[in-house]
Amino acid sequence: MDVPKDQFTTLLDHGLYSSAQMLGCFAVSSTSINPETSPHLRAESLVLFGDSLFREKEYRRAFRIYKQALQYHKVIPKQNAATPPTTRSSLSTNRSSSPSSFNTSAINENEVKFKIAKCHSSLGQNVAALSEMEGIPSKSRNLEMNLMMAKLYRNSRHTRAAIGCLKECLRCGTTTLKRHLTHSNNNFTLDVDRNCPYIMEAIIALAELGISAKDIVSLFPQTPNRSGRPPFDHFDSTRWLQRYVEAQCSIASNDYKGGLELFSELLQRFPNNIHILLEIAKVKAVTGKNDEAILDFEKVRSIDAFVVTYMDEYAMLLKLKSDYSKLNKLVHDLLSIDSTKPEVFVALSVLWEKKDERGALSYAEKSIHIDGRHVAGYIMKGNLLLSMNRPEAAVIAYRGAQELRPDLRSYQGLVRSYLALSKIKEALYAAREAMKAMPQSAKALKLVGDVHASSTSGREKAKKFYESALRLEPGFLGAALALAELHVMEGRNGDAVSLLERYLKDWADDSLHVKLAQVFAATNMLQDSLSHYQAALR
Repeated sequence: MDVPKDQFTTLLDHGLYSSAQMLGCFAVSSTSINPETSPHLRAESLVLFGDSLFREKEYRRAFRIYKQALQYHKVIPKQNAATPPTTRSSLSTNRSSSPSSFNTSAINENEVKFKIAKCHSSLGQNVAALSEMEGIPSKSRNLEMNLMMAKLYRNSRHTRAAIGCLKECLRCGTTTLKRHLTHSNNNFTLDVDRNCPYIMEAIIALAELGISAKDIVSLFPQTPNRSGRPPFDHFDSTRWLQRYVEAQCSIASNDYKGGLELFSELLQRFPNNIHILLEIAKVKAVTGKNDEAILDFEKVRSIDAFVVTYMDEYAMLLKLKSDYSKLNKLVHDLLSIDSTKPEVFVALSVLWEKKDERGALSYAEKSIHIDGRHVAGYIMKGNLLLSMNRPEAAVIAYRGAQELRPDLRSYQGLVRSYLALSKIKEALYAAREAMKAMPQSAKALKLVGDVHASSTSGREKAKKFYESALRLEPGFLGAALALAELHVMEGRNGDAVSLLERYLKDWADDSLHVKLAQVFAATNMLQDSLSHYQAALR
């Protein structure tokens, strides 16, 4: 029974994978019962059948079929060289009568190995996927293969190998033009490569792995014209791309201020750029500029209501603001857009935290199961474990986030966890790590102050760190509240009141009213205390 290959490929090309899968059953059956069917014809039909299964997310079946295809492929060199080749027009046993015919495989072994690796990866079998990829010669790897190898190496913590693959992506990223030449009745393919530096995934990954902006930009291709100078449009496009690289490297090195400035510059050139807006919002969320971050996330949703990227960060901010109405709507929207994304499960975890901590924890763990590199999932898991009085487990979660991409929140979580375990030395080490990584961060300074404030002997040091944080960022309410609490602990209630009232003029925040109410209550100024509690409730 003949099964036309062109009909098979047409179904695949048009996304009719279910029909292609059913047709594949006929193709495989047809080639298996015919003893005259050549091995390379069987291999080709199996690969197409595997493609249909892979597209339908039947990864285990696709893996088995691809393996069978490779077995037939290995038989081909053993065949008599006079065996007629398979035509590329059908999956039947057509023969070629041309005397110049030669035996060739209809499949590319390296491509099939890549498909097998993708099956392993889709099933979460990263070690097996990497093993399969390493069986492909480096010179035979294309852009997609190099990018996948980089991801697998990162997941396996093989940093140097990952960097090598990512650099290869930028160095040899290509788009291929195929020109068909006819010679001696045989078709040849000439590949013409054009360098493509716009592989944003590789740029971000290299920045996160500590490669400098200068080194990344040096990988970009140079395309001078006859005068020896790059054309203006090329120079202009390269310039904004260099700014983008610098921005990502700044963020990766915890230079959030510099990164925000560069992203803001890019946003002026590319207004309403959702990717840039999301990057800006994410940085603001990480650095505690919550109100500004919320506005940026809301702007993104006003431009495109179906964006899922970083929406779990937005959910965390809404919970901090106790805006459960917006949080409920956000989670409902995300579930209707794509319920398989890790961001959705983190957002569900945020929503359920108040109702059911165990249920919330299961959602956070689900997000990590979907994407083992999803930092927000680890942060949320750590927060939940800490609130459930499981600081030792929380430490592991926060360390997991740090290994992927250290930011202020993982440092804060570690400090809180170690303090809960009365491990002052470890808490101080984590806080100093944060200060070293972010020397211009007032929040990192406050973190060191928090550790010193946990012991009576360290209060004077804590005061100095809180005051330094306020000098660096005068509007930092967290440091003001911590310093006021320190004044109260030392019996300096008057200093605490004057500090808080000074901030109350510019920042009418609920936490300020609550702290003032507590201080007034401690000094038996009950009427003043009541008025501030009422102000906090309004």
